[in-house]
Amino acid sequence: MIRSVAAHDADAVYGLMCQLEDCELPREPFDAIFDAQLAAPGQHAFVYVSDDAEPRVLGFINMRIEGQLHHAADIAEIMELVVDETARSGGIGGALFARACEAAHDAGCEQIELTSNARRHDAHRFYENHGMTRTHVKFVMPF
Repeated sequence: MIRSVAAHDADAVYGLMCQLEDCELPREPFDAIFDAQLAAPGQHAFVYVSDDAEPRVLGFINMRIEGQLHHAADIAEIMELVVDETARSGGIGGALFARACEAAHDAGCEQIELTSNARRHDAHRFYENHGMTRTHVKFVMPF
């Protein structure tokens, strides 16, 4: 089942983000950002919850919608998409991606986009298999 993320999902989402980044993220700033995003009007986040006797969050997608000057339109950007490592390749990521696309379309967005780390080759194949194309190069400069 896919539903909107809620405050009580913080622990599960934190665990998924640590899996995504392959490290233990600092919890206090994570919680502050999670809470702020729950309240932000342009933020759309969904979780995939198992239908077991004891349901658990198996996937998470986080998307923001904002007007962008260079498009003169609203654009949806997926910030995070992660499926629990024990449940990958079972359609959960595709279901979450489809739900985000539906929300973006319903909100009148011109397109949906994302940035993916260059080392995530499996993720790149996933996005291309779901109709996305590589069109940009991202540059970063850590401080």
